Amino acid sequence: MKKYIVECIGTFVLTFFGCATAMFVGCGTPAGLFATAAAFGLTVVAMAYTIGGISGCHINPAITLGVALSGRMSWKDAVGYWLGQLIGAIIAGALLLLFAKTMTPSAAFAGANPAGLGANGVAGAGGAGGAFLVEVVGTFIFVLVVLGTTDPKVGAGNFAGLAIGLSLTLVHLVCINLTGTSVNPARSIGPAIFAGGQALKDLWVFIVAPLVGGALSAVVWSAISPAITEAKAQ
Repeated sequence: MKKYIVECIGTFVLTFFGCATAMFVGCGTPAGLFATAAAFGLTVVAMAYTIGGISGCHINPAITLGVALSGRMSWKDAVGYWLGQLIGAIIAGALLLLFAKTMTPSAAFAGANPAGLGANGVAGAGGAGGAFLVEVVGTFIFVLVVLGTTDPKVGAGNFAGLAIGLSLTLVHLVCINLTGTSVNPARSIGPAIFAGGQALKDLWVFIVAPLVGGALSAVVWSAISPAITEAKAQ
């Protein structure tokens, strides 16, 4: 149960601080874009070294799917992780809405869309198809880094959290202007529920595409991992 609780906490922290940065700083300038990307990446680093020893710090259903498909956790635990992650993200979305309603526009939203609450969108990628492709590719790369750096035999050990956080920052730098960067269904669900409108209509893209990307990364890692390949050969 502790694993599920810390996944809830970690996903809350990631969704709240990442999306709050997008809301309050905005992504309309290079500085704002970098600040938002860094906020998501740094939050992952912080949480990795805080709760990583308890749950592995997935705080992302796509990562949990990749880990489960790789055989590193039971499907029972995967379901518990998903529930914790969704609850954490929804609480974060509610708090973001509270901030939006209680803070004055001049103090709160520096060029961002107040109604968005950090929600994702498809317009920048030319529509749902383009956004789907962006999110599949972005999630594939991100989860592949997670699987590789946390591999028990050939991973990066204590440096895994840093590598994962930096890779998430990189993915955001590339994808923010296209989709707002999800690569995480929970992070998208929390704000979209409270933003409503188009964010809710487009939500399916940011649920399905990251899960597809996460599943693909598990398949690819199982094919290229030295440890797995060696075990199959024996």
